[in-house]
Amino acid sequence: MLLVTASLVGIRGMVRILNTPLGFQPEGAMLAGINVTGLTPEAALQKKKAMIEAVRNLPGITNAGSISNTPFTGGLRGTPVYRPGTTELKLNNAVVSPYVLSVSPGYLEAAKTRLLSGRDVSWHDTPGSPAVAIVNETFAQKMWGATSAIGQTFILSGKPTEVVGVAQDGKYHDFEEQPQAALFVPLSQNVDSDTILVVRSQLEPNEMTASLRSTLGGRITAHRWSESVDEELRPARAAATGLVVLGLLAAMLVVTGVFGMAAYSVSRRMKELGIRVALGANRSQVMRAAIGRTMVLLGAGSSVGLLAGIFAHRLLEKFVYRANPQDPVVAVGAALTMALLGIVASAIPARRALAIDPSKLMREE
Repeated sequence: MLLVTASLVGIRGMVRILNTPLGFQPEGAMLAGINVTGLTPEAALQKKKAMIEAVRNLPGITNAGSISNTPFTGGLRGTPVYRPGTTELKLNNAVVSPYVLSVSPGYLEAAKTRLLSGRDVSWHDTPGSPAVAIVNETFAQKMWGATSAIGQTFILSGKPTEVVGVAQDGKYHDFEEQPQAALFVPLSQNVDSDTILVVRSQLEPNEMTASLRSTLGGRITAHRWSESVDEELRPARAAATGLVVLGLLAAMLVVTGVFGMAAYSVSRRMKELGIRVALGANRSQVMRAAIGRTMVLLGAGSSVGLLAGIFAHRLLEKFVYRANPQDPVVAVGAALTMALLGIVASAIPARRALAIDPSKLMREE
């Protein structure tokens, strides 16, 4: 029962993780690395802008944009953010330390990250214009609560920065993280040497890769975004698969064990059962006499196993996303599974008990 419960917990955890909102849509998008080292910031910006515009104009490309680090691959986190008017920019005076990601115009659309209010970043957001940023819901909530974040300002890297948009929350480091504050700053105001190009297209991956290489030139590395997400899911899948295998082995043990107990009980009590039938015992009474003790033991063992599964909560949390052995679906599913296995395992011994012919049994004895 403990292993069956753990396997159901693993399945439920996998279902939860697959249904977790990511804040972006990896299916149908490709990632390509862009490196412009050796160029001045102005030249690097112009080259990146030209690359993005060239890719957008390719047939079959619906949108393209760039980001400094895609989710699950790291990012600048821990940059302190201060309220306007803060004079001592010390870490303990910071309100929040979010992920800071540099994005180009069109990245949010290419990633299918919803912009809840305000506007996207623009190429007109230049180093000479006021610093702007798009914040996510958690950042806005921590900084200003229920007040609208659009038009609010904060201090980032010593500069006043205005909020021009609010985007949906997402996952940035791993699937299990709690909602994290994040902000997106314009690529044109924060030029990095390395950038990840996100391209959304209706083309097949091979066609898209060939188009990117012919357009961008050189040997670029391109792969499906979903592959990166699958890599992040691999430990969770492995844990769920391992628990399911253990659950199946436990189910086989239940069937063989219960069948052995029930068959042994019936074979030892054939005379008694024949006498009961001869004296007018009905089918339910014969069933209780034949396999009742086996079912009681199965029920008692299942109850102990269910309690053990609840106490194993902390251990399961290390392997399963949001493990919850007390989930009603898990508890009821495990109980029904054990009951079904018990019925299947005891079916043959029960049929043998119900088929007893007292007269034939007495002649044989």
